[in-house]
Amino acid sequence: MTDTGQAVSDNGRRGVEVVVEHVRKGFESGLISSLEDVSLRIEPGEFVSLIGPSGSGKSTLLNLIGALDRPDAGYIAVGGHRLEQLRHPARYRADIVGFVFQFHNLITTLNALENVQVPLLGKRLPRKEREQRARELLIEVDLEHRLNAYPGTLSGGERQRVAIARALANRPCLLLADEPTGSLDSASGERIMALLKGLRDQHQMTVLVVTNDLATAAAGDRTLRMRDGRVEEVDGSITPAVAPRSE
Repeated sequence: MTDTGQAVSDNGRRGVEVVVEHVRKGFESGLISSLEDVSLRIEPGEFVSLIGPSGSGKSTLLNLIGALDRPDAGYIAVGGHRLEQLRHPARYRADIVGFVFQFHNLITTLNALENVQVPLLGKRLPRKEREQRARELLIEVDLEHRLNAYPGTLSGGERQRVAIARALANRPCLLLADEPTGSLDSASGERIMALLKGLRDQHQMTVLVVTNDLATAAAGDRTLRMRDGRVEEVDGSITPAVAPRSE
């Protein structure tokens, strides 16, 4: 995938459209939640929260959209590109998608500035350019005073902000966040969600956040719920999600 497939939605925001059409995913071990028949559409530049109890399949769906796994049936299209047709899934993950995880996955032997540069190492950029990009991103997440700090000296909220900066290093047009506030207290979690929403506008991205907390989900433009391997729209009362338009 060389074209980002960015589009402009009806609300004027830029980003990529995400379409999930009748996706099924099963696991023989039963240790990972299956998806029964999932259909949804996320508009370009939309900030969508996906809620549901642990084990409902939220992370499974996120991994499929991030091309970390493949569905057994149905299809997923991002920016107009069907993921099962990608010739280089690793390039899609490197160029189109930014990942934020609950436990940040920072490299403990690298400081904040070095951690943010990790996704850029395969780009063959000059060192000064990598450092400048990482510095700018850390300033954006209010960590200009912690550039040389190592993960072990950072608070949970600070570590997650470094992880968010790292996820933005390659200028993704789709940000996938899996329980980004799950290990934080409520105040830190609120700050992280406000930060993600502001970065969505600044970087013109589509954002999908997985959470099991309804209060955290309220930061999004729209909330979806995983239940019994399917997705439902949450809008006051729960109604089935609108099926995607035909391609």
